[in-house]
Amino acid sequence: MGTLDGKSALVSGSGRGIGREIALRLASEGASVVVNDLDPEPAERTAADIRAAGGTAAVCVGSVTTADFSQRFVDTAVDTFGGLDIIVNNAGYTWDSVIQKMSDEQWDTILDVNLTAPFRILRAAQPYFRNNPVDHHRKVVNIASTTGFYGAAGQSNYGAAKAGLVGLTKVLAKEWGRYRVNVNAVAFGFILTRMTEVTAADNTTLEIDGREIRVGMNPERAAMASTIIPFGRPGTAKEAAGAVYLLCTPDADYINSQCIVVDAGRV
Repeated sequence: MGTLDGKSALVSGSGRGIGREIALRLASEGASVVVNDLDPEPAERTAADIRAAGGTAAVCVGSVTTADFSQRFVDTAVDTFGGLDIIVNNAGYTWDSVIQKMSDEQWDTILDVNLTAPFRILRAAQPYFRNNPVDHHRKVVNIASTTGFYGAAGQSNYGAAKAGLVGLTKVLAKEWGRYRVNVNAVAFGFILTRMTEVTAADNTTLEIDGREIRVGMNPERAAMASTIIPFGRPGTAKEAAGAVYLLCTPDADYINSQCIVVDAGRV
């Protein structure tokens, strides 16, 4: 018996990194999971790994920023699994510049993926939650960042988006209490992913949604960041997923409108 048996979940950006670990963890506890990624291959790989472990998964490929995605995402869970109980808004990335060098495209793109896309997904889910009451608590977990609380040089777009996501979390916690939906967030600190991988190269990039985005941390910066983490190291994607899982369990039924900082006490 898993703690999430009979539940169905949406996890955006779950083909890789933290999102993948969240999907695997929820599935390991009995949830049926809709896996999403920009690209089919990583999404299908995560879904295959869930099924190989005895779980249930479906795939909804595409960018969370496209106009039709949110309804398609919600419909995939409802049509495939017969319901929707958990939403994890995880998809997102950074595109950094100091403010005087930041273009409107950089600003708009990062707000679109990190704030507008979660808003649209949650808006699409509201009619289903309203019209299909259940005898348990449903859960929403929005993935924020410590940048939204404390700032980080070069991330005015990302910090604004993640701070906005915390605000959205608190508003919907008030609006959706009547539907027995808990709406919370987690704000991650330094977690090892492909976006924060330590690399000596100064020009490491990834192609994300058709754009070449610079990623990675140089060894000196990573070492400096680790020295102010009480555990002396960054977190792993599995550890990050564990925090999200906790908020999806029945043990969190009376936790609402919170943003839990997951940074090992760094700040």
